[in-house]
Amino acid sequence: MGKECIRVGLVGAGTIGKGVVDLYKRNGDLINDRIDFAVTLAKVADQDHKRLQALDLDEKMLSTDAAEVLDDPEIDIVIELIGGIEPARSFIAQALENGKYVVTANKDMMARHGQELLALAREKNLNIFYEASVGGGIPLIRPLKHSLVADRVSRVLGIVNGTTNYIFTRMAQDDLSLEDALSEAQRLGFAEADPTNDIEGLDAAYKLVIMANLAFGKKADFDQVHIEGIKGVTYEDIAYAREIGYTIKLLAIGEDLPEGLALRIHPALVPMEHPLASVLNELNAVFIESEAAKELMFYGPGAGPMPTAAAILSDVVEAARCIRFNVSNGVVEGELQDTGFVPIGAVECRFYLRFLVEDRAGVFASLANAFADEGVSLDMVIQKRRVGNLAEVVLVTHEVREEAFHRALSKVTGITAIKPNPSIIRLLG
Repeated sequence: MGKECIRVGLVGAGTIGKGVVDLYKRNGDLINDRIDFAVTLAKVADQDHKRLQALDLDEKMLSTDAAEVLDDPEIDIVIELIGGIEPARSFIAQALENGKYVVTANKDMMARHGQELLALAREKNLNIFYEASVGGGIPLIRPLKHSLVADRVSRVLGIVNGTTNYIFTRMAQDDLSLEDALSEAQRLGFAEADPTNDIEGLDAAYKLVIMANLAFGKKADFDQVHIEGIKGVTYEDIAYAREIGYTIKLLAIGEDLPEGLALRIHPALVPMEHPLASVLNELNAVFIESEAAKELMFYGPGAGPMPTAAAILSDVVEAARCIRFNVSNGVVEGELQDTGFVPIGAVECRFYLRFLVEDRAGVFASLANAFADEGVSLDMVIQKRRVGNLAEVVLVTHEVREEAFHRALSKVTGITAIKPNPSIIRLLG
């Protein structure tokens, strides 16, 4: 048996950090009763003294110097919640060098530097726990590490950004523009004042890398993720997708193909009968396809102080058990395999295409010929509303290699009767 009282230090007292403190104050006794030994929050550090004061803790527990947590020999577990790459990466490395287990919710840092830090943890016979880095309070990292370790995962599909999911929900249900839905999300606290990382798909890409590492056991590279945001999606696209039996979601998609990993973030038309289609508002969900378990979905609140705090404190308990029961080297994931990557141009899927054309004879024949030249066959051709002398047309292709579709699209947009800047969205197959 190891220590009977495990001491925890927290670095970062922002929204999530405060949530961790509040939940610990509420449920600390419950945690200790369930695990039958003591886990104590001993110290909190943040550069902002006002944030520290808002925690309503004993002044002796508070510090504006992170080193007072990282270098304290009495602290066994460090929770890192400052976010970003640096100094978070350096703080985590320092904690490991000092013999401490680490708990983090830092998706950016784990996507970019997780493997090097886990290697350091392995070298020090320690571990890093990061359940809260993807999906907030949804149990996801632990099932990928443990429950599916004997299975072969072939594909991971995720709605892993609550901001964009809320925006698409409001656009679909309230007939809002993207801009108006984003403003509402910001007013309600579902979107940051600067929502760039969400809107442009970067937040989802970080989470996809973390999931792909665990799901496939291969080194997913953030720089190999194809990333498209949601700015090009309009209310008209949402409405037309609904007419043909689809809804639109920003998806994180990872596939383990014979040629390597195909990793991409982009909006997609999701069939209404697919489980991901019913995931609304700020909720998240990850759908997993595997050889043995077949299909699994993990669903729930993907962000927010309390759900995220619950995931963080569950990681603290797991780290504390390693210390209490002398578990040496708790790093479960082994060395990841090197892998190739499949470029987006080699991926096959169906496409939705909406554009304006001059309403005159011969245009549709020219359009069909341009697609046929590249072997792109059309599943649907629907003429929608008229705008003056222009007709709005919606096409849906059969499955096609992406590079062939874009060669065809280049020919189509070269037809003078077809107006530039069409709306293009992939379909989930």
